[in-house]
Amino acid sequence: MNESAPPQRAIAAARWGIGAVLLGTLVVPLDSAVNIDFPAITHHFALAIPQIRWIVISYTLTSASLLLVFGRIADMIGHRRVFLIGTGWSAGAFLLCALAPSYPALLAARILQGIGAGLVMSCGPALITALYPEHRRARALGIYTLGFGLGGMLGPVLGGLLIARFGWSAVFWARAPIAAMGGLAGLVLPDPPRASGDEGFDWAGAVLLVGAIAALVLGLDQPDRPVLAGIAVLGAAGGFAAFGRQERRARHPIIDLAPFRRPGFAAANLASILLNLAGFTVLLLVPFQLARLPGLPGALWGVLLAASPAGVMAGGPLAGRLAGRVSARGLMAAGAGLSAVGLAGVALMARVPFGLAVAMAVQGVGLGVFQVAYFDVLAGAIPRRDRGVAGSLGMLTRTFGLVAGASLLTRLFQALRGAAVAGGGTAAFAFASGFRVTFLAAAALALGVAAIAWVGRGGEGS
Repeated sequence: MNESAPPQRAIAAARWGIGAVLLGTLVVPLDSAVNIDFPAITHHFALAIPQIRWIVISYTLTSASLLLVFGRIADMIGHRRVFLIGTGWSAGAFLLCALAPSYPALLAARILQGIGAGLVMSCGPALITALYPEHRRARALGIYTLGFGLGGMLGPVLGGLLIARFGWSAVFWARAPIAAMGGLAGLVLPDPPRASGDEGFDWAGAVLLVGAIAALVLGLDQPDRPVLAGIAVLGAAGGFAAFGRQERRARHPIIDLAPFRRPGFAAANLASILLNLAGFTVLLLVPFQLARLPGLPGALWGVLLAASPAGVMAGGPLAGRLAGRVSARGLMAAGAGLSAVGLAGVALMARVPFGLAVAMAVQGVGLGVFQVAYFDVLAGAIPRRDRGVAGSLGMLTRTFGLVAGASLLTRLFQALRGAAVAGGGTAAFAFASGFRVTFLAAAALALGVAAIAWVGRGGEGS
């Protein structure tokens, strides 16, 4: 009995640690609740509808631009410490959002919320993989992906209930205690190995990287302002070029760029951006399609929209169980292929609620499988001491894909719908045509990602 006690205590500590990481991280995907809060926020602050987009831009721009920098800091001073700072910071930011007396104050609080999200996401994967032996790394990443899927699924449902009962601010203050509890639970987390204490920080590289990422996200999020978007993207290109030069000569770079010289590693990151871009069609267009289905109660919208994140929840652990028998790149190909099938299914089953839900679930399973395998590729290619940077890179490519999807897919859908109207079609026909072709294009893109991953199967070390 005495011999079995230490393993039992270790198992209990690992379970507690997993719960702490998932609880602290849950506040990030729960931000999907803010999307259905837009009408209430617009009414409360007497805004014009276009102004509401800054709620998204201020948060996304901040979290995305700081992810890699926070990942590097976490590798230096400890992932547990950064996680605890992030959960506490997030709890305070949520309260400031809820108490905002004006729209500018709300945007400022959203920037603070973005900082908290960046802190938490930069070290979540590192913390949860540290709770497992290295050969079970994919299993740990599967659990982490499940947590993200859970938040994405619960966000719209809980958000609708909170807004109906308590008003617009509830989607913010309700997350403060969740973040605080995640931080308290995280006090028992072990701290993975960190860089040596005398290792310096590349401040010049950090400034260039934050500026380049911020410019790129801003440029991608300006579909209606082509001149501003072009200037921002060109500025981002120059910033990334300067960052690359700085990292090559820095003694302690933010991120080692050597893995990016390997075609397989670069292709994996590109694949993540493209698959998340394709998957954004579900978030962008399905809510409008649900509103057009005759006889569908509004109460069922949230349930149907939860099908995709529920699929992600199932796909993450599935990939973790298959990781020992299927290569990471093989799982990436399979996940992207499933996503392609699901996206095509949405195009073909758009008017059948049950078929639509099944197709979105398949797409979500594919995305969950892909994400676990992709994180596994990153963790295998980047040294374990830089696990914070690896996890941050995975989150960053996901964000790039979602932001690019919001811009490019909106343009594609509007162009297709406009062409249908110009051809003499009715408004209903134009929407249906644009919806179907946009989803088929997204399915084709996901299928291309599967092909890229499948070709790379032979180069696991690349």
